[in-house]
Amino acid sequence: MHKKIILPNGLRIITVPMLKTDTVTVLVLVATGSKYETKEINGVSHFLEHMTFKGTKKHPTSLSIVEPLDRIGAQFNAFTSQEYTGYYAKADAGHLDLVLDIISDITLNPNFDQNEIDKERGVIIEEINMYDDDPMNKIGHDLWPELLYGDQPAGWSIAGKKEIITKLQRKDFVKYHNDHYVAPRTIIIVAGKINPENILKKAKNLFKNINSASGKEKLPTKESQNKPRVKTFYKKTDQTQIALGVRAYNIFDERRFALEILATILGGGMSSRLFDLLRNKMGAAYYVRTSHDSATDTGDFATWAGIDNLRIEMIVKAILGEYKKIKQNKVSKNELNKAKERIEGSLILSIETSDELASFYGSQEILKSEILEPYDIIKKVQQVTISDVYEVANDIFRPEKLNLAMIGPAKDGKKLENLLKL
Repeated sequence: MHKKIILPNGLRIITVPMLKTDTVTVLVLVATGSKYETKEINGVSHFLEHMTFKGTKKHPTSLSIVEPLDRIGAQFNAFTSQEYTGYYAKADAGHLDLVLDIISDITLNPNFDQNEIDKERGVIIEEINMYDDDPMNKIGHDLWPELLYGDQPAGWSIAGKKEIITKLQRKDFVKYHNDHYVAPRTIIIVAGKINPENILKKAKNLFKNINSASGKEKLPTKESQNKPRVKTFYKKTDQTQIALGVRAYNIFDERRFALEILATILGGGMSSRLFDLLRNKMGAAYYVRTSHDSATDTGDFATWAGIDNLRIEMIVKAILGEYKKIKQNKVSKNELNKAKERIEGSLILSIETSDELASFYGSQEILKSEILEPYDIIKKVQQVTISDVYEVANDIFRPEKLNLAMIGPAKDGKKLENLLKL
């Protein structure tokens, strides 16, 4: 069970004591990411995350930040998404004070030294190059969002474009940090072998000087689609990466639990319909999965696969055939129960450690300002009926909602638009 305290300045502190662990995880989440950017500074959230490890007044160099954590064998990193940025470290619980000190310091007090910014540009650009060379990554992080949302924050790359990265200056980082790294949009989550009252006292002290401004809102995402869409990215590869799916529900929509079951039945695991069809029966793919993603103002549902370059049309038709089948015929009680058991089991496995548990509670709070305990989620999944899954399938699987993103040696995607029918 977690405990949440909201301080007068809006800062939230979540403690999650665990009995059977000797570790502790400190996670700080800030409600900002690429959806909060303007086009002129697209990529600044991610770049700023890198810069926090380049020095503070207390820890003036990168080495003075990471060496103490390396010395104790800690696991630590940071990450940027569309809607939040996170900084974390996991270590032996005896090193709690050290971990709290460093994670709070880099979050609140980065120097943004111009020389370090100039050096880090090369690192960011090489990170972009790395992802561009990885079709499995690029299709999910760049091509699919761009296909769905186009030229607006939800459709932009989290890492940004190289031409923007080369222009960002210290003033851009300072302003962005002042505007977004504020108390009401910041959450401290500490999970593991802890004393909650002790954590509260320490966190209050470490974050006592955090900016108490209200912060800036992101612009709402505009949803607009009235016909099927295809977006291709030409790359000479030995297989084609595809994402075939639809717009779906945001994180506040209760239908997302039925959507999770639908995704599990179609492509969740090696006994799912599409895995069995594409891999076992057709021998056309190594990996196949179906998943959904829900954010505060967007949601999508897609099947992802790496497929034979010469069998694209056949495989797209096969996936669409399964979408159509599950629209027309209600799933069986056995399939429904199997999906529920898989979701429950996966959830329990996913929160075994202090870092996973911190992420479980923190990601809910940062997006919804509301937290469901694991058993609350399991209860909602168990309440989903066969009719619920049927209604969701018929709501999302419509021709005008279909989208196909593709990376591979095929240059012309227009021919595939004619296949997007249900």
